[in-house]
Amino acid sequence: MRVLMYYNNSDVRVEEMPVPAIGPGEVLVKVHASGICGSDVMEWYRIKKAPRVLGHEITGEIVEVGEGVKQYKKGDRVFVSHHVPCNVCDYCLTGSHTACETLHNTNYDPGGFAEYVRIPAINVLSGINILPEKMSYEEGTFIEPLACVIRGQRLAGLKAGQTVLVIGSGISGLLHINLARALGAGRIIATDITEYRLEAAKKFGADIAVNARDNVKERLLEQNGNRLADLVIVCAGALSASTDALHLVERGGKVLYFAVPEPEVMVPVPMNDLWRNEITLMTSYGASPYDLETAVKLLSNRRVDIKDMITHVLPFDKSNEAFQLVAEAKDSIKVILKP
Repeated sequence: MRVLMYYNNSDVRVEEMPVPAIGPGEVLVKVHASGICGSDVMEWYRIKKAPRVLGHEITGEIVEVGEGVKQYKKGDRVFVSHHVPCNVCDYCLTGSHTACETLHNTNYDPGGFAEYVRIPAINVLSGINILPEKMSYEEGTFIEPLACVIRGQRLAGLKAGQTVLVIGSGISGLLHINLARALGAGRIIATDITEYRLEAAKKFGADIAVNARDNVKERLLEQNGNRLADLVIVCAGALSASTDALHLVERGGKVLYFAVPEPEVMVPVPMNDLWRNEITLMTSYGASPYDLETAVKLLSNRRVDIKDMITHVLPFDKSNEAFQLVAEAKDSIKVILKP
């Protein structure tokens, strides 16, 4: 079978690998669509384990079912989650599924940028969702990224009527904007450094889109009755995004770090100001099975409508072009690869 072997952001090769053999409790999925995540082009992170087959936003068709699998059958159209929790550890039992050690160590074989993937038994148990009949394979690739967004806003406790500031209007920022609008946010302000994405932010639900190089605080106060944001969602990994957020949140508000800088980068925090103003700093990573189920429902009933976010659907033979589109973050939103 053909796979995409990642060496670096500018070197993604079509190579051949054997179709993986499945065992008891496992299934084999023929991949029909695989989305490129922003994390797939975080070169500082990915290159450490290169060469490898990346990809974790997949939809496809079950073509083989292992012994003992009763809940799925050959021909089922599915989304498959790469990371799944154990559901029995202290983290899972207290709702922190994405802190579960099992979740951090599970994956499918060899990766989503392949013609076929073997789904381990634990992923079969809690990592497969049947695609609704009217949901296309391409739309289904949004289940995982939307689930991560759902988890972030759920943990942040977004309330109807709140002012939300989204820093960074790439795909995760746009999903945050779209979901916040669906959940009844009051004012939604978005920032980015490219005009293409600022226009996209307005298209997908932002009331105002501000170039991050401008005086964002001044514009925010102008447009929000001299108040800052109740919830600031950081969707850009630049250090400036992390630090700017600390000065754009209203007293009693929250900053959700959905994206963070590289591990060696330290973020200076004005602790005294945060203490005096009761500002909450929080993070969100990944998604739980509950978030994935919620994402399927929101996508299937069009509460979150992502159809126009798909800007490029490319074959494996154009994988280098696809990766560059995502890495350059200019004139693309969602790029999907098809084997």
